[in-house]
Amino acid sequence: MPLVPVMSLRRTFPPRCCPRLCWRFRRRRPPEKGGRSNDKNSAVAVDALPDREGLGRSRGGVSTKIHVAADMHCRPIARVVSAGQRHDSLAFTAVLASIRIARRGGGPARTRPDRVLADKAYSTRKIRKVLRRRAIKATIPEPANQIKGRLARGCAGGRPPVFDSEKYKDRNTTERAINRLRGYRAVATRYDKREFVYRGTIDVASIVIWLKDPTDHDPRDTP
Repeated sequence: MPLVPVMSLRRTFPPRCCPRLCWRFRRRRPPEKGGRSNDKNSAVAVDALPDREGLGRSRGGVSTKIHVAADMHCRPIARVVSAGQRHDSLAFTAVLASIRIARRGGGPARTRPDRVLADKAYSTRKIRKVLRRRAIKATIPEPANQIKGRLARGCAGGRPPVFDSEKYKDRNTTERAINRLRGYRAVATRYDKREFVYRGTIDVASIVIWLKDPTDHDPRDTP
């Protein structure tokens, strides 16, 4: 009788040493096609979500997202690059920690803004707690689902956060700063393969924006 290779044998019956109910065959799930849904878990820090070269797969394909903090003159002052499918709120802490504004007369750099204007994507308990700990005023509207959940809990839901609708009208400065960065083709399309090279491209574009609109005084200290 010829020998049969062991790798070609297939087990089609349960062994005698194992009960029949425990013998199961697992079918491998086919790989998913297309991009997955956006990650909305805002409780995880951006440092705990490593992205390979800042590239991620979203519904539109491979993309990169730039998180920017800008001043009232639409000039970028801090930036963080992440994959395109990452939620905006995941990079808030990293962007806030990247703010460094040097003073002409010397001394420590300015790291704390007077007020933060952000959209509904940044309305999380963690972000509000960070801003409250650093004594930074927050102007962030609540989304409809958070308002509905707070009202459903009654007295246990607590009071709504303070929101100044007049101050919120100035939030468009961030969108305008993003549009100014998009005016540079290398930033809008990302020709750079490596992430650190792309970050340098964003920094060069930000320097050009600042040179076109320089400031003649140091930023005011937070009272």
